[in-house]
Amino acid sequence: MIGTGYVGLVSGVCFSDFGHEVVCVDKDPRKIEMLERGEVPIYEPGLDALMHKNVDAGRLSFTLDLDSAIDGAEAVFIAVGTPTRRGDGHADLTYVMAAAEEIANTAKDYVVVVTKSTVPVGTNRQVQETIAKANPNLAFDVASNPEFLREGAAIEDFMKPDRVVVGVETERAGEVMNEIYRPLYLREFPIVTTDLESAEMIKYAANAFLATKITFINEIAALCEKVGADVKQVSKGMGMDNRVGNKFLHAGPGYGGSCFPKDTKALARIGQEHAAPMQITEAVIKVNEEVKRRMIDKLLDLSGGSFNGKTVAVLGVTFKPNTDDMRDAPSLTIIPALVGGGAQVRACDPQGKHEGESLLPGVIWEEDPYQAAQDADLLVVLTEWNEFRALDLKKLAETMASPRMADLRNIYSNKDAQRAGFEAYDSIGRAGYAPA
Repeated sequence: MIGTGYVGLVSGVCFSDFGHEVVCVDKDPRKIEMLERGEVPIYEPGLDALMHKNVDAGRLSFTLDLDSAIDGAEAVFIAVGTPTRRGDGHADLTYVMAAAEEIANTAKDYVVVVTKSTVPVGTNRQVQETIAKANPNLAFDVASNPEFLREGAAIEDFMKPDRVVVGVETERAGEVMNEIYRPLYLREFPIVTTDLESAEMIKYAANAFLATKITFINEIAALCEKVGADVKQVSKGMGMDNRVGNKFLHAGPGYGGSCFPKDTKALARIGQEHAAPMQITEAVIKVNEEVKRRMIDKLLDLSGGSFNGKTVAVLGVTFKPNTDDMRDAPSLTIIPALVGGGAQVRACDPQGKHEGESLLPGVIWEEDPYQAAQDADLLVVLTEWNEFRALDLKKLAETMASPRMADLRNIYSNKDAQRAGFEAYDSIGRAGYAPA
């Protein structure tokens, strides 16, 4: 497994738990040293225990040395980063192609090179060409095996997937991949076998569709606020239709994270390059940014038209709960607007401080939500961590200088806030209230 980032490490650990012998390779000595000490460089519930179990069993190891890792391997997975390229929105394939070339220069026997990273359609063909050019004598196949892991629930998703997608071109490669995923096949989880291009497209199409659902309900939420409807009731009524489904219909401050922003931009770029514009996806990208900015207007209204001199407590900075991932999180748009407007921001997040300290300069970090709210003029619920779902609202209101709440995850209600003594409350797609 080349790459010990989120996808590579979770996949490597889970494959080893299937009973396979797995070697995880990375160029970063700091990461490998951490892993060899038994420390996990990312936050994912349950990953540390599963990693220790398989290291102790002798099935999982970590190294900087690609030569020794590839020696005897039947499959080599590429799980390196594909960040959005500056300027054009395309996925940067530098690390993928570098890994392909290293495999070509290192492998001695037949091997299946499996692309686990999310890559644009046609990338596996490029990987194939890169390897063949670098080592014309190497016997190999290329396979596409996109990941569908939700941060915070990645182990469950890997062990009990909705489906596994495998793109292959030869029977031999298919047999290797079937053997790798045999434990899932035996438990009758669906394995979808396709050509390379279809496997690549499935990943982008799925993520763009989910991002569209989120953005759609956020637009509906804005309309609900204008017409007096309740978006939670609207979402419930929509989700009961099996053709629609109830997942990803929770209104909020916009999507973020490592996948949706990057993959929607990449899909839009692929469409442009092939003269088949992804107009819906392009609109989703635009509207999602507008949603984040609309949240700033909400906070401004609750703050009496100015953030200057106000103290704002923000609960949650990661893009979602149960992760330490800050990539494209709504907090990275909203908190700088607060600070830039003259507010003192106190943030509280169970896992977000480590990344957040460098990404959000000027923020004061508190370990406890009640400390964050002490003498604050506004309380903002930005990430729906379980720790924030059952707060003592009365205690919060009493400790604040001006008890006002922006509940951007719809955890509470008007009734909850009024009963607790909040003088103003606003949420997403539902009626709020403010002093007369």
